[in-house]
Amino acid sequence: MEQISLENMEKYSDLIVEYGALYGSQLILAILTLLIGLWIIGAIVRGFDKALKAAKVEETLAIFLEKLAGTILKVLLLISVAGMVGIETTSFIAIFGAAGLAIGLALQGSLANFAGGVLILLFKPYKVGDFIEAQGQTGIVKEIQIFNTILHTGDRKTIIIPNGPISNGTITNYSLSPIRRVDMVFGIGYDDDLKQAKSILEQLVAEDDRILKDHDNQVLLSELADSSVNFTVRMFVNSADYWGVFFDMNEKVKLTFDAQGISIPYPQQDVHLQLPEGFQAG
Repeated sequence: MEQISLENMEKYSDLIVEYGALYGSQLILAILTLLIGLWIIGAIVRGFDKALKAAKVEETLAIFLEKLAGTILKVLLLISVAGMVGIETTSFIAIFGAAGLAIGLALQGSLANFAGGVLILLFKPYKVGDFIEAQGQTGIVKEIQIFNTILHTGDRKTIIIPNGPISNGTITNYSLSPIRRVDMVFGIGYDDDLKQAKSILEQLVAEDDRILKDHDNQVLLSELADSSVNFTVRMFVNSADYWGVFFDMNEKVKLTFDAQGISIPYPQQDVHLQLPEGFQAG
């Protein structure tokens, strides 16, 4: 037994020496390649980060791109190291390709939202804090994520909209311009004094300090409607004053018209009954 054990030990030791001579240098080279490669990848990612910051890319997108670039480079490095120690890498590449195709088909909607998020973060049609209207929803942008945009509405609701439809649809950004125009329509009766009503509206516009006087504010006779004569009032204000001016002007016009005896007609319809000849009411 002792002789057999000694023979086996000599056999295994010879195999270890043989394989060590054959593959030892490759293993050491693979380890060095792995360590140096990881250091180079770290330097590349840091340089990529500086480039993104210099280009003023949105922070959310920059972080995602850095992680994506680092992950891809590390996978390529591991495949190269595996090939250096004699592992067949063709099957690994085929597996990765098939897995990527399957994931892409399963996540078509998510990928569309991801692409939309990238476009939004790159071209910046809106930013956090802007008041926008998109996909039939209106609110203040609270957060722009890779897959979704989060809005907060005036009544404190949180709306999450996928970025894919937003990037392919119409976006109204009310915050891009510091100035907005308030358009309002006021109707008076056909029997009321036209010039007096117009003078009142012009006076109310002139008295409100929030309305910008260096812009072309207008009071125009816009329509001879079925039940009223309509004036369109156009006023330029700072964006922050839009709703304050809108609501206050409605109240001021109603109170002033009432005080001056000018009516604000409501829709009405006259019905004429034609009775047949010889009809007598009971």
